[in-house]
Amino acid sequence: MTFNDMEQLIRDYRWIKNEVTRLQLIIYGYQVPMNSWGVAQYGIDAAMPKGSSIRSVEEMDAMDLRDKRQWDRLKKYESYIYAVEKAPDFLAGEKNKIVFDCMLEGMSYRKIGSHLEISRDKVREVKEDIISQLCQNGHFSQLLNCDKCA
Repeated sequence: MTFNDMEQLIRDYRWIKNEVTRLQLIIYGYQVPMNSWGVAQYGIDAAMPKGSSIRSVEEMDAMDLRDKRQWDRLKKYESYIYAVEKAPDFLAGEKNKIVFDCMLEGMSYRKIGSHLEISRDKVREVKEDIISQLCQNGHFSQLLNCDKCA
């Protein structure tokens, strides 16, 4: 993923997250909390029978084109959101993590600078450092280049 693509993904994070919520409501009828995406269960819950969370081949064949597009978009956007929310794990420095969180909230350079008591130019430098760290991190790149993201 290029520097500009990464920057755009961070910029688009909020509307993608809103779209995931909308698609989950359409497809599942309720919003699925992110912490339960692919989480293993333990104890008695693990032993209880349950249906597959993934649609079967018959269900996929029965879906119309619009439903399939929505399903594919939901899976792609869920993997984007997961990767972006895991990104702070790959960042060095507390200030980088704070600036990243502020960027995800949609704060401007001026607001972030005021919050951290640094200049807008310094915020821009930190943002470029964050994106460079993420672009160079192999584990983060693997999160974005998974099969679901293609």
